[in-house]
Amino acid sequence: MNTKPVILIVDDEKNTREGLSRALRRSYEVLIAESGTAALNILSEKPVDVMLSDLRMPGMDGMTLMQRALAGSPQLVCILLTAYGNIETAVDAMRHGATDFLTKPVNLEQLELVLQRVLRSRRAETENIQLRQQLDSKFGLENIIGHSPEMQQVFDTVRQVAASRATVLIQGESGTGKELIAKAIHRLSPRKNGAFVPVHCAALSSTLLESELFGHEKGAFTGAAERRKGRFELADGGSLFLDEIGEVDASVQVKILRALEERRFERVGGQESIDVDTRLIAATNRDLKKMVADGKFREDLYYRLYVVVIHLPALRERKSDIPLLLKHYLDVFNRENGRAIEGFSPDALDLLTVYGWPGNVRELRNVVEQIVVLSRSQRIGVRDLPVHIREAGGSGGTVAVAGGTLDEMEKSAILKALKETGGNRTRAAEKLGVSRRTLHRKIAEYGFAEVE
Repeated sequence: MNTKPVILIVDDEKNTREGLSRALRRSYEVLIAESGTAALNILSEKPVDVMLSDLRMPGMDGMTLMQRALAGSPQLVCILLTAYGNIETAVDAMRHGATDFLTKPVNLEQLELVLQRVLRSRRAETENIQLRQQLDSKFGLENIIGHSPEMQQVFDTVRQVAASRATVLIQGESGTGKELIAKAIHRLSPRKNGAFVPVHCAALSSTLLESELFGHEKGAFTGAAERRKGRFELADGGSLFLDEIGEVDASVQVKILRALEERRFERVGGQESIDVDTRLIAATNRDLKKMVADGKFREDLYYRLYVVVIHLPALRERKSDIPLLLKHYLDVFNRENGRAIEGFSPDALDLLTVYGWPGNVRELRNVVEQIVVLSRSQRIGVRDLPVHIREAGGSGGTVAVAGGTLDEMEKSAILKALKETGGNRTRAAEKLGVSRRTLHRKIAEYGFAEVE
C-alpha cells in the first residue's frame, strides 16, 4: 500500500506537468491533470493531500478550480503557480484559500521546502482535529481524560463498582488522579446526592487525624472549645475519601476498621455511639501488602479495604493518552489566560510524549500552564518547553531515552504492533494509539517492509 503524500499537478503545459512530476515522484505519489475539469474528476475519485495548479489555464482557471476543489475537500492544500506573479494576484489567491503562491518557472528547491512545510502543518492540523473530536466525544469519565486500554479498563471498573456499597482501594503513584477516580465513583453511585468528603491523611498528625475523622466532644482535649462532627459523620449517606491511607497511625487504623465493620463510632472524648451509612474510598501510593509484612499496617484493615482494587497506571504507562491530555489542558489554560495558542509542533509533541513524567498528570498539567503563560508563539515548539524536558530529550536532534533513541523506540514499537496484529495496520494503529494515516507515514519514513 502506498503511503507517500499524494500531490495533484494541474497545468495545461505538458512540459511543466511532466517536469514537476519527474522532480516530485521520488518523494510523493504524483497525479497529473491537463485541465480544471480533469482535476476535479481526479479529486472526486481519490484523496489528495496537495493540489499544485497553474493559475492561468484555458477554460477553468486555477482560482476557480481551487474554490471548487476546496468546497468538496476543505482540508486540501492548494498551491498556485503563475508566470504572471505579482503581489496583488498573490494576496487575492491567499484570500480565496491558497496555502501558498509560487512563480514560474518553479524553483524546485523552494517548491520542496514549501511542500515539506505545508504537509507538516497539515499533519499537525489533522492530528489536532482528531484530538478535538476525541475530546468532544468524551474519551474519559467524569472529566478524566484517557482512551488507552489501561484507562478504559479503569473506567469499566469504576462503572461496575459505583452502584455497589463496596469499599474501594485506589492504588497509584502521586499525581495519577486518584481523587478524580474517587469522585467519579461517588458521582456515578446512588449516593451522588450525598456529600463527598475528602481527607488527606498525610497532612495531619495522628491526634488531629483522629479528631478530624471521628469528631470530638467539648473539652476532649486542650483547645476543644465545642463539640465538632467528624468526617465520617459528615459523609453519612455519601462517600468518605481517605487519601494516602498508608500514612495513618496504627491507633487510628483500629478505629477506622471498627467504623467500617460496625458502621458506628464514638467521638473523641465521648461515649455515645453514632451510627453512620458512609461508603469508604481509600487511596495510596504505597505498597500496603509490603507494609503489612513489615508490621507497618494492620492486616485486618488491609483485607477490609482490599474489596475492590483499582490500579491507576502512571502516565509513562499510557503514553497514547499524552496528546489528549496536552490538548485538554492547552484548551483549559488558553481560556483561563485569554490566550489562543493553536497546538504543539510535531517535534515538541515527540519530546513531551517520550518524557518520563515522574509527576504524572499533575506534572503535565503544571507544565502546560507554564508554557501557556510564558510562550510568545502561536504554536508551541521545542524552544517553548521547560529546560528539564528539553534536556531529558537529549541533543543533536535525536531524542535520547532509556533503552535507545526515540526513533529506535518508535521503530521497535511499530514493528512489535505490526507483528502482534499480523500486519493489520488499522489494528496496529489502534494498539499504538495513533491514527492510521500517522502509522502509514511512520512506516514510510522508516522504510519498513511488509511484516509477515
